[in-house]
Amino acid sequence: MLSQPEPACLVIADITGYTGFLAGAELDHAQDILAALMSTVVTAFRPAFKLAKLEGDAAFVYAMTPVVDSAELQDTIESCYFAFRRLLRDISRASTCECNACVLVPKLDLKVVAHHGEVVRQRIGGWEELVGSDVIVVHRLLKNHVAEETGFAAYAMYSEGCLAAMGLDDPAAAGLLEHREEFEGVGEVVGWIRDLEAAWRDELDRSRIVVEGKAIAKTYSIDVDAPRAIAWDWVTSPARRLQWQYGATGITMVDGTAGRRGVGTVNHCVHGKDTFVEEVLDWQPIDYLTLQTQLPGPVPKLVNSFVLVDLEDGRTRIEMRVARPRSAKDRAIAEQMLPMLDLSITEGLKALRPLIEDAAAQARSAATGIEEPDLPPSRARNLREPIAAGAG
Repeated sequence: MLSQPEPACLVIADITGYTGFLAGAELDHAQDILAALMSTVVTAFRPAFKLAKLEGDAAFVYAMTPVVDSAELQDTIESCYFAFRRLLRDISRASTCECNACVLVPKLDLKVVAHHGEVVRQRIGGWEELVGSDVIVVHRLLKNHVAEETGFAAYAMYSEGCLAAMGLDDPAAAGLLEHREEFEGVGEVVGWIRDLEAAWRDELDRSRIVVEGKAIAKTYSIDVDAPRAIAWDWVTSPARRLQWQYGATGITMVDGTAGRRGVGTVNHCVHGKDTFVEEVLDWQPIDYLTLQTQLPGPVPKLVNSFVLVDLEDGRTRIEMRVARPRSAKDRAIAEQMLPMLDLSITEGLKALRPLIEDAAAQARSAATGIEEPDLPPSRARNLREPIAAGAG
């Protein structure tokens, strides 16, 4: 039986400047640096996306899905870029080598294109090959004029097909810039651009707010048999929260950037006749988020952080840390509220564990029998075996 077309989100992350980097660099160190960068990029997309193939200095990943969580996709792409930039920074700081490869590392950058459409999956042995016109489109999108027309060295481009799957009706309000490209055999493709360099600067400048140390009044935790990315989705997605958050009957975003969840997002969390107003104070996918919640009545605002700890064996520890109120008056009120908090938080986390573990089991089952291309190993020779600049 012939394979049928299926909806998929297709993403290519391409390292820019690599051709010039390779031309003026020592090959051994250049290969190690590329391997480390590609591993970082691919890892940032897992497990939601699978690696279709490595294409030189680009990684082609995909997720079989008819719809795309707008906030999750944008967070994933930006988190990928942040990890990429941190690795460039760490390589530059850690290496004592002065060869051309190591000196030229800061000139590398990343662009990402995302498209949604239909693909046909062809099995060749244990491998999956994606074919179809939308696979051609996402690759054509790499050959664009974004840098010339916008000056952006690093950017994410979302096609209109991707935005439709994301349900993002007003991309301009979401901070995206319209861009049009004409491709032979494809026609005009409309894309929307985010400046990743600007996002990286904002990331470096923002303050970190996480409940830790002596500021913790109480910690609730569960260990789940699932990677952090899946746990993060269930902790942060409003639709998923309704399936486990104790007493919640509705969660509506009333303020924040369209199509995003993050710092400044304000939600109305409905519990029967009562409405809790929660504001996101800090948002660091997939590490932690910090919320400030105003409960009904004359009670102090509660601050708590969800912290996701990688247990390094495929499992994740989810900690909900409740902050200690600063004033003695607020602490006294919080003490009276503690039995109610204990019940709602404990029951919520109890309901959350099987949902996350079931989602992880389904993801593992879907991946059974499908092999992904191996990532090239990095031997870190630029750190262990420095060579003279300009040497052959």
